Amino acid sequence: MYETTHDAGLVCRRCGISRPTLRKWWNRYRTDGFEGLNDASRRPHRSPTVKVTTAEEQWIMGLRRRNLGARRIQGELRREHHFNLSLATIHKVLVKHKAKPLLKLKRKKTPRGYVRPIPGDRVQMDTMKIAPGIYQYTAVDDCTRYKVLALFQRRIAANTLTFIDQAIEEMPFPIQRIQTDRGREFFAYKVQEYLMECGVKFRPNKPRSPHLNGKVERAQKTDLVEFYATVDPANPRLARLLGEWQHFYNWFRPHGGLKGKTPHGALL
Repeated sequence: MYETTHDAGLVCRRCGISRPTLRKWWNRYRTDGFEGLNDASRRPHRSPTVKVTTAEEQWIMGLRRRNLGARRIQGELRREHHFNLSLATIHKVLVKHKAKPLLKLKRKKTPRGYVRPIPGDRVQMDTMKIAPGIYQYTAVDDCTRYKVLALFQRRIAANTLTFIDQAIEEMPFPIQRIQTDRGREFFAYKVQEYLMECGVKFRPNKPRSPHLNGKVERAQKTDLVEFYATVDPANPRLARLLGEWQHFYNWFRPHGGLKGKTPHGALL
């Protein structure tokens, strides 16, 4: 009718529409024909209240496929993508995508936990094989969970002495006691004599009591799940990347055993 008469007032009166509506439809008709008259999406171009985009949801679900919980996903988002989200928001994304529960091993008996009240009162130390010719030494403070890491080619007394020096230097508090399993690299005479020279007590675990070194064991599992799952052990920059991971773990990664605090925050 408007194309024939070019009388906007007549068309609006006959059809019971307003001039802005007629103008909108006429512009759509000239641009796209009759298809342009179909209802268009009314979704806003910007949504300031939306916290998570589709790409960020894909990041979260990709981390979930590595069997990570919400707290670990929060840390990995901060480390890999420099992106911060609350635990509640991460939970909402997991529920939205119907994520399956985490796979957890059933324990016959839950050992009784303990926490030393003073930083440096007891530092748990252990070694872990990463790949052929790559061994990680780990030292974790029982009170604050502050961690020191290093890589060596072998588990021998000489490397243990080097790592003890590194732990004493990098721990932000004096070490009073070191607790280890019964590995030969810790029971060497040179290691024992050096600890006595440094005034550090040595406390080995009882045989068949891995739960006594539970904090360093869990810290090593965190390294495997969160750090080594994202890097290639053959990377020549592995030692440098491990140092960056140690800094992130101590300063920025919230710890469940510390009620969401970081190891460095537990010192304050």
